[in-house]
Amino acid sequence: MTNKQSILKQRGFLALWIGQTVSSVGSQISGLALPVIAVTFLSATEMQMGFLNAANTSAFLVVGLLAGAWVDRWIKRRVMLVADLVRMVAVAAIPILWLQGALNIYHLIAIGAVISVASVFFDVAYQSYIPILLPKEFIGIANSRLETTAQISGISGPSIVGWLLTFLKAPLVLIIDAISFLVSAIALWFIKDREVPKPKADRRPIKSEIAEGLRFVWNQKLIRAISFTTSTSNLFATIVGTMFAIYFFREEHLGFNTASFGVLASIGSVGGLIGATVTPKLIKFFGEGRLVVISAVCSGCVQLLVPLSWYVHREVSLVLLGAQFFLTAFFALTYNITQVTARQRICPEHLLGRMNASIRFMVWGCMPIGALISGLLGTAFGVLTTIWVGAVLAVFSSSFVFFSPLRTMRDMPQKADA
Repeated sequence: MTNKQSILKQRGFLALWIGQTVSSVGSQISGLALPVIAVTFLSATEMQMGFLNAANTSAFLVVGLLAGAWVDRWIKRRVMLVADLVRMVAVAAIPILWLQGALNIYHLIAIGAVISVASVFFDVAYQSYIPILLPKEFIGIANSRLETTAQISGISGPSIVGWLLTFLKAPLVLIIDAISFLVSAIALWFIKDREVPKPKADRRPIKSEIAEGLRFVWNQKLIRAISFTTSTSNLFATIVGTMFAIYFFREEHLGFNTASFGVLASIGSVGGLIGATVTPKLIKFFGEGRLVVISAVCSGCVQLLVPLSWYVHREVSLVLLGAQFFLTAFFALTYNITQVTARQRICPEHLLGRMNASIRFMVWGCMPIGALISGLLGTAFGVLTTIWVGAVLAVFSSSFVFFSPLRTMRDMPQKADA
């Protein structure tokens, strides 16, 4: 029996898989509805969009390292379950406030910060959980399956949400996302695993444990190069993305509607699905290291399609943006599946939470900074100029992996550097 067949007999993984599939559909809803609410319902300014996007990503910068140390002490499945319940309550607060006529942009910013903190704990635990739930030979297959189904759910999700937004008010659509977090929590509740809390006698001061995770990431030269590329890529992509809703929806720019936005998101999910599906074959053809470099270079270059869409006919601009969504998702998946699997394989189990938190601190911690920079640039120089700045700088984000041993490396290491 092959690994692909036998992984279906892992009941814990099946429960996780089902829960995350449902949750990913809900995340499509929030990803589409929140910028629509901010721009079209609350008339958010460029700076307010910067604050909102910063709040949505701020927790990795503020509590990311602490979360990694705590997650390594706790049972990761329970961390994910509590995080899902917190996010469920936070998301449900938006339609409740709107129905009462009280919703404003500052509510969205505050709720975004709460969701961000819960997401930090969930994501750190989630990326550290697969090696605990499954034997090492299943890790790559499990990551591919999870990413593939996330992209499959993303194909229909945005189109459905785009359609719903034409009939329902955007805040009401978020009720579905709240329910999806509940389903994910229930699935986690039924999983049985072998993990136990780290004994108190084995715990060291929190600062020492955080420092151990940071040292591990810094001392692994390949992981360090990947982290720097991902960090700068996220920084510049956030500068572009923060202004995108204003650029896309407002009449003085492109002036498209929510249904068009849903179509773009669906196109992106198709690209992600294909990327997740073909990654194992691409690894065999190019090798792990080379695929990481190719994906990073291409991902940076396709950001230029966003500002270029301004200079063509309006209908053609939608084609360019569709290509950008498709290619960005495709290369993000080939990049992430390859490098995340290698990281999980290399890292000792007792360091998984801190390793992932240290990397998340670097690669996501720069995103609120990018959002604030975007808000300032947008206010001072305009939306289009800001998008050009982010897109041009994104081209150079792959330099760290391009000028590393990864460029000529087929197989990444099986264990950590001494």
